[in-house]
Amino acid sequence: MTYNEYWQVIDAGIKAEDLVTFKYEDQGVATLEDGLYVLEDKLKDPAFKEKMVKFVRASMKGWKYAEANPDEAAGIVLENDSTGAQTEEHQKRMMGEVAKLTAGSNGALDEADYKRTVASLMKGGSDPVITKEPEGAFTLDITAEALK
Repeated sequence: MTYNEYWQVIDAGIKAEDLVTFKYEDQGVATLEDGLYVLEDKLKDPAFKEKMVKFVRASMKGWKYAEANPDEAAGIVLENDSTGAQTEEHQKRMMGEVAKLTAGSNGALDEADYKRTVASLMKGGSDPVITKEPEGAFTLDITAEALK
């Protein structure tokens, strides 16, 4: 994960050449991180589903816009930072890192990534995160509709 924590360490004064970094993908243990989570019953409500489609469509559009306009995206974050904790340099760097994640994606869940995550969570010898494969844990219905 290079879009936040890595750069916090660098900003704290540690030199990149003094770090040893590992990509989870290269180690075979990458898992999904951020996502949109809702209760299955809520997806049976047409009004709720319509709201989710609109939200996901707008989010996808926003991330693609930010990917194409990283300086403006950083500026928008700074304009809305009431704490004053963010810096232009940090936000531009973060947008560059996030753009690596969004490039080439339409925003929909990749089922292979989901399956890899489940497999990783089921590993762990005597102490796995989960002990059986989830059923009905994801749907592509919302993103499929949002991409129309």
